Amino acid sequence: MNRFKDLIVWQEAIDLAVEVYQLCKSFPKEEKFGLISQLQRASVSVSTNIAEGAGRNNPGEFNQFLGIAQASLSEVESLLILSSKLKIVTEEETKIIQDRIMKIHNMLFKLKQSIKKKSKRYNERSE
Repeated sequence: MNRFKDLIVWQEAIDLAVEVYQLCKSFPKEEKFGLISQLQRASVSVSTNIAEGAGRNNPGEFNQFLGIAQASLSEVESLLILSSKLKIVTEEETKIIQDRIMKIHNMLFKLKQSIKKKSKRYNERSE
């Protein structure tokens, strides 16, 4: 793989992190080491795990890193829900990010399925 910058899902994940960073600017200062830090780290983790997995040049490892990216994406979603329930942000303020999260979840799922199929065909030819 290793051409992670060509992956649309990676590009979407980068945009997600940018949106999260922009949203966090409106958070109260006392959340700097709490929700802000956690949200930013989780959002960055999505794109970095996609990139790291693509750099492994092994379908099994790539799939594993895509799973980690999915988990980080779920973490971002959970933290946004918490932030909304704490009245730090409104649901309307997170709508664009929530929509992007769903899009990325779907893209990661489809990419993982594609990698599994390719890996299975490769293994069958190797036998």
